[in-house]
Amino acid sequence: MNYAFAADVVLLTHFAIVLFVVVGLLLIVVGNLRAWPWVNRWWFRVLHLLAISVVVLESWLGIECPLTTLENWLRLQAGQGVYQGSFIQHWVHGVMFYQAPGWVFALVYTLFGLLVAVAWWRWPPQQFK
Repeated sequence: MNYAFAADVVLLTHFAIVLFVVVGLLLIVVGNLRAWPWVNRWWFRVLHLLAISVVVLESWLGIECPLTTLENWLRLQAGQGVYQGSFIQHWVHGVMFYQAPGWVFALVYTLFGLLVAVAWWRWPPQQFK
């Protein structure tokens, strides 16, 4: 098994989930303002709410994301280095050269989760069929 390749797949999966959470909220807001019916589909909204809920819960409980744990384990098996901190902390630092304590990220996740809840209240999903 190619552990480095598997670690890269986990990394890309993790990145796709982050994009889904962030861009998903943007699509929900813009889509409702522009009357796009698909942004209120039950499955889309429930998956979106579930995804941010898991992130917020992990941050409150101080649990490392299982995808980060898996990626780090695969990188160790491949003889590669692993990063310190969470997936987001690592990549935000790498992209923006900004470092913050874990509580800052927990606060940001929580505030973002509240925005998702407000969007859920403001534009409820369609009834499950």
